[in-house]
Amino acid sequence: MSEQLVFDLPHRPALGADDFLVSACNEAAVEVIDAWPGWPQPVHLIEGPSGCGKSHLANVWRQKAGAELWEAANLAAPRISRISPGSAIVLEDLDCSEIDEQSLFHLLNLSKQRGISLLLTARVPPARWDIGLPDLISRLRAVPVAVIGAPDDILLSAVLLKHFGDRQLNVEPQVIKFLAKRMIRSMEVANGLVAAIDRAALATGKKITRQFSGEILERFQSE
Repeated sequence: MSEQLVFDLPHRPALGADDFLVSACNEAAVEVIDAWPGWPQPVHLIEGPSGCGKSHLANVWRQKAGAELWEAANLAAPRISRISPGSAIVLEDLDCSEIDEQSLFHLLNLSKQRGISLLLTARVPPARWDIGLPDLISRLRAVPVAVIGAPDDILLSAVLLKHFGDRQLNVEPQVIKFLAKRMIRSMEVANGLVAAIDRAALATGKKITRQFSGEILERFQSE
């Protein structure tokens, strides 16, 4: 009987038909989503590298809370002033955008005054954002942060297995384990790697073995 990989990881519905796999590296962020509307503070930040699942969780929360998705680069005082009490707003990738610092400061203050729930996402902590307004820096330091860390072997293996399954590719467990231990620890990389292996297998007609996958992995990570 061939070996099978079984992962007892909770699945969270997210964007469309995609699933969000919960593991030790992201459970703190998942707990933030689950805790709403009982947040002790109106503003929360989810921090983590590109492709780690921040947008998935932000969309889960947006649907749960009926939140609006705002562009961080388009913050403006008139729009903020029109926010209704009890509203919910998602602001993604705050560290990647040109931010109107006064408007963001106003929004953070208004969130408490009007009971507005605000979910922020960023790749790095606020201390590393390019912000010069001292009052805004002070406000952001007080925002609770849930960090999504690098995925462990179990989560990476589950993600690889899912991506191969989505492409209707049957891959031996030893291949999954081999890749998970050697690849860059990133959910985004996992998706790209599986796509690269699939393309190479189709182009060459070769079976997806450990040796074949290792060759594609080396080439993929050197590009």
